Amino acid sequence: MLTLIGWSMVGASVAGLSYPAFESVFLKNKYNEKKLKEILHKSFVNGKFYHENNGMKVYPTILKFETKNNRLTFVFNVPKGLSCEEFEKRSYVFKQHFGMFINLDMNERRGVLKVYPRGLHKFKYNYDDVTEDLEGKIPIVCGRSLEGDIFSFDLVKNPHVLIAGETGSGKSSAIRVILTTLIKQKNPSEIQLILGDLKRSEFHLFKRIEHVEGVYYSADTLRPVLNKVKKEMTKRGDKLDAAEVNSIDELKEKLPYIIVCIDEVVLLKKETDIMDILEEISSIGRSLGVFIILSMQRPDSKLLDGKLKVNLTVRMGFITADAINAKIIGTPGSEKLTTPGRMILKTNSSLQEIQCPLLENKKAKKLLEPFKVAKVIEPVPEQDDYNKVLELFKNE
Repeated sequence: MLTLIGWSMVGASVAGLSYPAFESVFLKNKYNEKKLKEILHKSFVNGKFYHENNGMKVYPTILKFETKNNRLTFVFNVPKGLSCEEFEKRSYVFKQHFGMFINLDMNERRGVLKVYPRGLHKFKYNYDDVTEDLEGKIPIVCGRSLEGDIFSFDLVKNPHVLIAGETGSGKSSAIRVILTTLIKQKNPSEIQLILGDLKRSEFHLFKRIEHVEGVYYSADTLRPVLNKVKKEMTKRGDKLDAAEVNSIDELKEKLPYIIVCIDEVVLLKKETDIMDILEEISSIGRSLGVFIILSMQRPDSKLLDGKLKVNLTVRMGFITADAINAKIIGTPGSEKLTTPGRMILKTNSSLQEIQCPLLENKKAKKLLEPFKVAKVIEPVPEQDDYNKVLELFKNE
């Protein structure tokens, strides 16, 4: 399935109209349904979306029209002989006719064109707002969609995530949003987080959080804990076999979900043993309740190759350098993004544009404070104190 997201100035079909006029004309019913359908048909004609059959031009047929929540929705069939790629290549025609903010969702049999009155805007994180309608066992908050709603998905149903974007693109804020929301919403008995911070710049605020098993800054410190995760997966697999069930959710014994989140995973590409474990988690972790969230600034085609890339079912592509990087991530169009926090989100083979909320470090620390555990200060044995005093006298 292909989803095309576009924005442009209002085109020929509404020539001379400014954006406010566009909103008035289209979304406040100044044009009737018949006129709107005529404009869509004109889009088909100007875009040459037809298939010739015995000398006759067969255009798409409009199957449904709906106005709801200040949004226009057209559903149309795709004539046999036309491909999704043809609509993708000439999607600008719909932008020219309906302008500003559209979403075109295509498959081989039908297309859905949605026209919105306004686009996405930057906004700050508010826990109550983003969690109002959250559902699922491990809800992952993405941000606000063109529909105006907060979009999220269940990590259990859509396992393993890749987050990529240039410096300043909003990638770090997205990770903070995901982890902070999970910590506030779930108990430590429900989720355990293992965090890899290979650039030592992202996860310090999550240290000593009761949900966090540990924060690791190098391959050497990360390796032992990932080996433990591997052994835990084996144990959980044995439990599933013994109980004759398919998932840990079916076990009488409630086991916590384990989420391994690694920032700048590209720095591990030479650590083949670690990468093998991550690939194994991506392959069999879902039923065992073990998931990965990997992030990087610039995608590496060699790292994102084979099973690992295929098994990362969710991709968040923030601002990327070029179309090649966007293609490696799997989020075509992210090379066109310019707004921090804006992403192309890929879930279930469809793409949509999302604005992630801004969550700054200072605010995240305040939200996480109630979940901090006391810092343990190791007492110095008395004998050690005595030895230190002796050492001082020797030095004199």
